[in-house]
Amino acid sequence: QVQLVESGGGLVQAGGSVRLSCAASGGTFSSYAMGWFRQAPGKEREFVARISSSGGATFHADSVKGRFTISRDITKKTVYLQMNNLKPEDTAVYYCAADSRPGGTYWYTAEYDYWGQGTQVTVSS
Repeated sequence: QVQLVESGGGLVQAGGSVRLSCAASGGTFSSYAMGWFRQAPGKEREFVARISSSGGATFHADSVKGRFTISRDITKKTVYLQMNNLKPEDTAVYYCAADSRPGGTYWYTAEYDYWGQGTQVTVSS
């Protein structure tokens, strides 16, 4: 029903910035809350950020709060993750996800119905 494609990942020096994009197609983009998760090698997928369907409410993991910002553009059917002051521990594959439900455990992967393929972000020290 919903297809998600992430882009914008790459190699960046510590302290640098990257903006990830997630383009959505199918379904009704404005009806879905959206999330960003990340997964480093050997670790479980972890919550990064969440934005409500309206864009009026956002949530960021403590590890990225103040550095990362999630946003969405309904006209472009795209959700963004602006990442500033990157650290080596931010290195991971970053995934975009869509949630059809209005509430729930937004920090948990099982809450989400659709996932993108991921984009690699590597932060060098």
